[in-house]
Amino acid sequence: MGSLALTRGGLPTLKALFAALTLLAATPALAQDQGDDDQEPVKPRFCPPRPSLGSSSCTTEPGRIHVEMSLLDWERDDRTDSREDRILAADLLARIGVGAKTEVQVGWTTFGHDRERDRMSGDIDRTDGVGDVTLALRQHLAGEEGKPFSLGLQPFVTLPVGRYPVGAGDWSAGVIVPLQYDLTKTLAVQFTGESDAAANDSGSGQHLAYSGIVGLRYKLTEDINLIGEAKLERDRDPSGHETHALAAASVSWKPTKTFQIDAQAIAGLNRTSPDVRLILGGAVLF
Repeated sequence: MGSLALTRGGLPTLKALFAALTLLAATPALAQDQGDDDQEPVKPRFCPPRPSLGSSSCTTEPGRIHVEMSLLDWERDDRTDSREDRILAADLLARIGVGAKTEVQVGWTTFGHDRERDRMSGDIDRTDGVGDVTLALRQHLAGEEGKPFSLGLQPFVTLPVGRYPVGAGDWSAGVIVPLQYDLTKTLAVQFTGESDAAANDSGSGQHLAYSGIVGLRYKLTEDINLIGEAKLERDRDPSGHETHALAAASVSWKPTKTFQIDAQAIAGLNRTSPDVRLILGGAVLF
């Protein structure tokens, strides 16, 4: 498949996926509305961290499944000698509650299209395929409802089932530490630290990479959140060490208690970072 197949055949598929998510989200919402009028419905624990760059310590309730999906994810990276465009579609993450403060996660990029053009020769390389599978465990360590501070721990491993460069080409693993402090009822400061044994750009072997993300989340209304973030990452790949600096702005809207629609824009702040990335997606709780 090439980019033409994505523009003509992929968009209807994305619309169908989005419509299916909407219908699935409406089912639990209707069930809540049709309950006993004398009983106040219990608000479900629905806390997708997307579309932020960082993570969260919030976990899915036991017995429930939380599905997140990027319907469309486009990134452009302009370098001195090349220009690369990458499109991911139906990037899925399933979060399954297995304990009061514990969840397991399974993530998979179901389709990716990578296009790289050499500026000198004009040659174009195209790659289509699936991405890698990520397995993770999220543990909520500290923080209770109504308390301002929360802390979590999320170790993960990525399995190289995808085709390079859509997939990394080799396994990787790491740990994420998210924390949050609520300054007011509507404003919170967030920090996410991460350290990885990341796959080499060559597609073989691993190297050290680490990052920190600082963000501010503002609750505009009970259903709409705005997030601004800055990320600094150090990547010690054998082919060349790089520092990536990114800024991101995100918005999320929950039309029901179990369904979210969101969008994010990311900009590179230095020459070694991808120039721009745009993401549209959502989440639903079953």
